[in-house]
Amino acid sequence: MGLMLFPGDDDVTSPDVSWSYTGFSMLRTWLAQVEGFVLPDMVGFGGDRQWSSVSTTLAPLLHHPDDEGDLTPAQCAAIQPRLEAILGQPQPDDPVHRRRLEDISELVSVLRVCVDKDVQLIFG
Repeated sequence: MGLMLFPGDDDVTSPDVSWSYTGFSMLRTWLAQVEGFVLPDMVGFGGDRQWSSVSTTLAPLLHHPDDEGDLTPAQCAAIQPRLEAILGQPQPDDPVHRRRLEDISELVSVLRVCVDKDVQLIFG
C-alpha cells in the first residue's frame, strides 16, 4: 500500500507522484532537515515542538496527514518555488540525495499542474 499525490482536475493524463508510506516519510524528514529542523521533534511526529515555531513555506506539505485531504492551489503555489530552489542547490552525489531530488522533481511537476489549473493537490 502506498500514497499518491495528484491534481484534483479529473484528468487521468495529469501527472502524479507516489511513494510507499515509508518513502514519503523519508522525503519529508529530509525536507525538514533541509529547512533546518528535525521532523520527529514536531507535534504530530512524536515531538512537542509547535509548527508555529518553524518558518518554511513547506509546512503545509510537511505537516499534513499522509493519506487524506488536500492542499489548496495557493498552498501549492507557495510550496513549488521552494522545492524548485532546493532542486537548484548543490547536493552530494549519492543515491539517497539523487532519489530525494527525483522525488522533488516529480512533485514539482504535479504542483505545477495544480497551480496552472487552479486545482487542489489530493493526497490519496
